[in-house]
Amino acid sequence: MTYLVIGSGSIGTRHHANLTALGAEARLLPWRGLDLTELKAAMRDATGAVIATATDIRLPLIEMAAEADLPLYIEKPLAFRPSDVATLYDVAAGIASRSVLGYMMRYHPVIRAVHAERPDLYGFTLQIGHDVRQWRANWRFADSYAARAEGGGVLLDLCHEIDLAACFVPDLQVTGVDCVGHADFPGVDFATRIGLAGSATGTVAMDYLSPVFARRTVLEGRAARWELDLLASRADRMTGEGTDSQTYPFERNDMFLDLMRDFMALAEGRAPSDNPLLPRLDLCRASAELVASAWDKRTFHGTLTGGFA
Repeated sequence: MTYLVIGSGSIGTRHHANLTALGAEARLLPWRGLDLTELKAAMRDATGAVIATATDIRLPLIEMAAEADLPLYIEKPLAFRPSDVATLYDVAAGIASRSVLGYMMRYHPVIRAVHAERPDLYGFTLQIGHDVRQWRANWRFADSYAARAEGGGVLLDLCHEIDLAACFVPDLQVTGVDCVGHADFPGVDFATRIGLAGSATGTVAMDYLSPVFARRTVLEGRAARWELDLLASRADRMTGEGTDSQTYPFERNDMFLDLMRDFMALAEGRAPSDNPLLPRLDLCRASAELVASAWDKRTFHGTLTGGFA
């Protein structure tokens, strides 16, 4: 069983290490300088492939994999234009039920526990913020994919929260997207607030600016109100009778490992885990379209200066 990991940045390196830790033979292939003829031949002999490249260069890779009938683990987001989402789903139709999108937050123990209660929601707020300059050692924002007008910005980078909103309220549509940009990076959103509405209404907010890393979710339901701290792995369930607080064992890489195990099971023809939120590609189209729709509807307001060039 051989797996290809295409893209040798931080996320590709993580996936390669996790495949190896799970006992698979894995090849890490840097995108720069990659010979596509050799890659096409390698795909014919592989069990599965991970696509961890920049979002805007994935279509030819997915086309090659589909031609080789090769299951894929595709890093999020799938695409940032609605028309590209449609094209990619057409191209990947034959492998979609054996492929996954990289929404590993669906394996977070707090998300799984609260989702299992099937909360009857009428409102929600999801928020994530962190100073992007603190993310990695020896890393510069201006040199990264995130600084690109085409396929960069915080909305795409931190789109897990949009996906989680869709997990709890599957019929969501985007009502508006308000962004703060930066004078040195035209077209790149640094702080974004997304309005969403369906059977419940709410917002998703994300930013590259917060001096304190925060990842919190509030779910408002008729039976209870949940306040979730995804960094502390804690859920507070509030009712008229009081608050029940629960903290869950949590290690961030465990989510990546759990999703990789499920991908390997799908690629190898075995049964995956019982996670009802398994981000199988054929089941994630609504979420992928929601992310692309949000990116397409961004409206820029304030403009930052300095500090990121």
